[in-house]
Amino acid sequence: MVTALAAGELDSLVREIEDPELPHVTIGDLGIVRSVTVDGDTATVVLTPTYTGCPATEQIRDDVRATVMQAGYEPDVQFAISPAWTTDWITERGRERLHAAGIAPPPPVTEPGVVAVEPPVACPRCSSRHTRLISQFGATACKAS
Repeated sequence: MVTALAAGELDSLVREIEDPELPHVTIGDLGIVRSVTVDGDTATVVLTPTYTGCPATEQIRDDVRATVMQAGYEPDVQFAISPAWTTDWITERGRERLHAAGIAPPPPVTEPGVVAVEPPVACPRCSSRHTRLISQFGATACKAS
């Protein structure tokens, strides 16, 4: 018999699941875990994918389900697409891990509709600020370069 973990412990476990496309970054780092709640023997996890057609969604769902079951709960994994995911939800640790992997996430936007023009994003390889935007949008890091 598996003894169920406390809700806070389960929340931490779920947030530490690695992203299947970026294994050096967790789904918590990316900010796609919106909530983890426990009601009796059921744990509900609400996720917001980084974009609606994300091919990793099924794998993330399966990984979350497995983690929740190993923690002693019946999983209820839900996807919420509103509000849409934003790079503002990437944690500071996530930004550091992306940078270490050679990916330069955009700086946080502090106000809706406002896009920071300065300072330019530093190159994750050499830290140069002499960079230029080559793709405003990309489904994955490999498609944005």
